Formats: sequence, C-alpha cells, structure tokens
Amino acid sequence: MRMTDRRMYDRVLASDASYNGRFFLGVLTTGIYCLPGCTARKPKRENVRFFPNCEAARAAGLRPCKKCHPDDFAAGADPVLESIETLVAEIRRAPADFRDTRSIVRRSGFGASRVFELFRLHYHQTPADVLQRARQEHCRRALLDEDTPLIEIAQAAGFESLSVFHDRFRRQAGMTPGDYRRLRAAASFTIQLPGNYPLPYLRRALSRDPHSVTERLDGGTYTAAVRLQDGPAVITLRLSATHIEVEATGARGAEVHQLVIGLIGLDQDAEAFSRLARKLGLARLVRGREGMRISQTSSVFEGLLWAIIGQQINFPFACLLRRRLFELAGTPLAGGLVAPPMPADVAALKPADLQKRQFSRQKAAYLIATARLVADGKLDLAALAHGSATRVERTLLAVRGLGPWSVNYLMMRALGFADCVPYGDTGVTGGLQTLFKLEQRPDVDATRRLMSVFSPHRSLATAHLWQLNQTPPV
Repeated sequence: MRMTDRRMYDRVLASDASYNGRFFLGVLTTGIYCLPGCTARKPKRENVRFFPNCEAARAAGLRPCKKCHPDDFAAGADPVLESIETLVAEIRRAPADFRDTRSIVRRSGFGASRVFELFRLHYHQTPADVLQRARQEHCRRALLDEDTPLIEIAQAAGFESLSVFHDRFRRQAGMTPGDYRRLRAAASFTIQLPGNYPLPYLRRALSRDPHSVTERLDGGTYTAAVRLQDGPAVITLRLSATHIEVEATGARGAEVHQLVIGLIGLDQDAEAFSRLARKLGLARLVRGREGMRISQTSSVFEGLLWAIIGQQINFPFACLLRRRLFELAGTPLAGGLVAPPMPADVAALKPADLQKRQFSRQKAAYLIATARLVADGKLDLAALAHGSATRVERTLLAVRGLGPWSVNYLMMRALGFADCVPYGDTGVTGGLQTLFKLEQRPDVDATRRLMSVFSPHRSLATAHLWQLNQTPPV
C-alpha cells in the first residue's frame, strides 16, 4: 500500500527511524534529501517532496544530507557509526592512551559537539562515561589476572591517582579493589550500597512474580537459580539498607559479582537522572526513590525470552507463561528452584509443547525460532552485550517477532542501555498521563515527544514512570 504524503510528513515530524529506507525526504529550500528519522530541523510542508529512493532524489537535483547520510543507509553502510565503533574499541583496548575527553575528540576527527552527539546516539553515554567504564574494566581484568601493585594497575588504566582509582572503583563495584581481587578465590562477598539506595524498590523488583520458579524473596533473603559460564548455580543475597551479602556455591566470584551488580543496578547513574528531573521541574517523578535503579535480568537470553513472552499480554499472564516455559525447559536445582533454560533447550521444543501450555501459536513460533538463531550462532548475544546501541537495535529489529517494544525492553533490562523507551508500554503511557496531567494517554508519537526531555536517561525515566501510579513499597 502506498503511503500518503500526509502520513510520510507525519513520520518526518516524529523523526521516526523505523521508516528509514521506506521513503526519502527532499527539502527544496536547502537542496538536500534525508532519511525520515533525520534529527535536523524540520522543514515546512510546502518545501518538502518525497522520493522512493536516493536515485530519484539525486535526479531531482538534490544532494545527500551530511547529518543522516541517506546514501550510506540505502547501501547498507554506515561509515559514521563504524568510525565511532572503531574509536570505542580503541578506548576499551587501551584506555590509558586517552587522557581525557579532549583526546577522544581529537582522535575522532569530528568537532566536540558532534562527538558528544554521536556517543550519546550510538552508546547512550558521553565520551567521559565510555572512558571511565573502559578504565574500570581494564582494572577488573588486571586485578583478577595479575598480582601487580594497585598503583601500577591504576596508572596502566589511565587513572590520575590511586585515590581517584579507589573512589571510582568503589562506587561502581560496591567494594574496594583489594576486596575485588580476593574474588579470585571466593564467591562470597559483600557489596556496599550508596547512602540513598531505596532498598524497598529493589525488593519489589526481586519479588514481582510471587510464584516464580527461578527466584524467591523471603524476608531479607533473596535466592535465585541462575546460569553461569560453568553451568547452573544458586546465589543467595542477604539484603540490608547499607550492604548486600552475597553467597554462591561452585561459582566464579567475579562472574557472580557482575551478575549482582546488574541485578541491583549499581553502575547506573541514578543521581544524574534525579538531577535532570529536578531541573525539568519534575521532582515529583523521583520523589522518595531518587536512587532507584533498573534491576537487570541475570542473562541476555533470559531477557530475550521475557521480552518475547511479555509482549501484548498482561503482566500476571506473562509471569505464568514464563514459569511454564522454565518448568518445561529449565534445569531443576536443589531447594525447588529451576535454572533458566539454555538456548538449545528452547530450540529443541516443538510449538505444540508450548501451545498446550497456553502460548499462542505465534508466540511459541517466535520463541523457538529465536532460540534456534542463538543456539546456531546466528544471533550472537555476547556480541550484543558489547556492541553499540544502534547496532544492537538494528540487529534485534531484524529478528522476526521482535518489535520496538521488545527490543527497547531487552536493551534496557538485559543489556543496560541508558536511553531506551519501550514505546506503546501501558505503564509508560499511564505514568506520562499522570505526570503531565493529560486528559488521555499519549499515543506513540506523543510519548516520543514527551520522553525526549529525559534523554540521555530515558531508561531510568521509564522505570520511574512504571512506579508512578503504584503504591510506594515498604
């Protein structure tokens, strides 16, 4: 079906990147043509002409936009993205080679404003954030692999002093570098929480499904069956207002630590989002939960399963289906818990196995087909965990059964990207209606406009909107 000019212009005004390649926008006053998702200033309707491809736009005497690069998109190439991905790979490989943000800008070949724009677009982080995370990762590897003195490890990662290294490491890891080094020999450890950490919201996140077969919260003790590199394991967290005591049996301490950090969201910049909300005059969005984080899934594959199961159904029914899938394909462990299934476990199922457990035919087909992509190595989840947000989004949207809601949900809850919105989510639209006192829930375009003010922290904004219409936990 041919789209009307009005429909195409609406998509341009919304900067709807999902229409990129379906048509191209010509701006007669500037003589350029763009992708519908281009973020440049929007032209007036009378100055616009639409084209089915780049060749038609060039034949009309127009030239390609230097901001959105429509020719590269049409050819399947993205040299700007590739250059930023190469630069980030260099930073991660040798963070000490980059003294500060200025050195990143010089290496990029772009201007400072453009570099900040590209890093936030493609990685949901500033250049300084990327550099600091690269330094932290360099130090974690060195602490586990070497007996080098701490001062030498700090210097090799590019930290200006040992005290700065200690402070930043403790904030992101919840423990000192010395304590982290001891994870080589032990899988039991303690993580210190920030002073404003709202523990009741973590407890709510960890007990969303009171009938879960993979996890349970009993008072202040959380127990979960998880998948680690060496196989299934059970971890136990003892929660308190100031710290969390972690125990695991037969597991690698560093791997368990990384999982728990994701579970409690310690590496998320909750303070920066709270400052932004107050600056916008929306302090009521974060009031009483300023330090709240997003609890990450224990693995990317588990998040992928949840994203497919949870789409277009209510939360209690999604929990029921998740339990039935895990009981069918997971691994039973001691204590009655079930470890999440491996990709091969789900790939081996037949649609009928799931349909008789109340899965729709379509949802069953999507789950099994996606699991087969992962099991066969055609969908590399490990690569997604280290890739750019842009590359991840494009890869996942190409998977049959994954739409914008599922992809954004997976990116924020399993991959930790900071600037995602699961558009169409009723919790988000209901929260926006309450926050901005709207007469009706916003549609997708209105949601996109309203959420834009929270960039580059839209994932945390989403988490707070989910809580806005709920009774505060105790």
